[in-house]
Amino acid sequence: MAETTATNPQLLNDQVASLLVQPLEAASVVLSSGPRIFDTAGQLRIPKLTGGATVSFVAEGAQIPDTADVTFDELSLMPTERTSLKVILRYTRELVRQSVIGIDAVLKARLVKDVADALDTALLTGTGASNSIKGLINQTGVTTGTLDVTDPDSLLDAIAALNADEVTPNRWLLSGADFAALRKLKEGTSSKRYLLEPDPSKASGTMLFGIPATVTNKLPAGKAILADFSNIAVARDTSPSVTVLSERYAEFDEIGLRVTCRYDLGLLHPEAVAVLTKTP
Repeated sequence: MAETTATNPQLLNDQVASLLVQPLEAASVVLSSGPRIFDTAGQLRIPKLTGGATVSFVAEGAQIPDTADVTFDELSLMPTERTSLKVILRYTRELVRQSVIGIDAVLKARLVKDVADALDTALLTGTGASNSIKGLINQTGVTTGTLDVTDPDSLLDAIAALNADEVTPNRWLLSGADFAALRKLKEGTSSKRYLLEPDPSKASGTMLFGIPATVTNKLPAGKAILADFSNIAVARDTSPSVTVLSERYAEFDEIGLRVTCRYDLGLLHPEAVAVLTKTP
């Protein structure tokens, strides 16, 4: 029996994955930067080691101390009250019939962009209000620093602060305005030689002091993030859904696509994330 919107209004799992989940990971600034993603439909508790054993030198034949102890904590993600991202996209049946290119490709691109934009905004700057996601810049316990786009030393200070905690950062996130200001810096007032990429004929890539940088305007100017993204945990509901609403908008001769997905974010080690802020 052929699949139709009448017999299968809830798209199959593999269809949802190809339509939304996989492209979303590539389109999202945060999800594509290498956080640890955990699939879960319910509350997720991730144990964390907060203290280790004391190890000492022991002489030959001496008793080895057996008082070693470690302490644990846990990171709790995706509580039952965590809200979802939801949107309904409406389109006319004429659009389906008259479209020169496949409407599925158009809808995929639109849905992925809309959801990725909303998700990145929440993952980066969310305040956690109304049981939503608390974003990276609002997480507690992170390493803090100063962002000065006129002085690259402020970036080196952030790297040094993470290195002091035995953290090797692997990604910058900063706004387009801040990145442009850094790229415009010259070696001196009388020089036209750029500081970050001396040879403008070379493809510089998006790197700052050897660390890949992602430019996103989901971060406000004056805020930057430097982190080891393997210490960022993202919980992803295992059941994102795309539902075809074939009858709700019948009087308009339209079809609706309802998209819902649910995410949460937490830090396995908050000190592995540095949030830099421009001083007034």
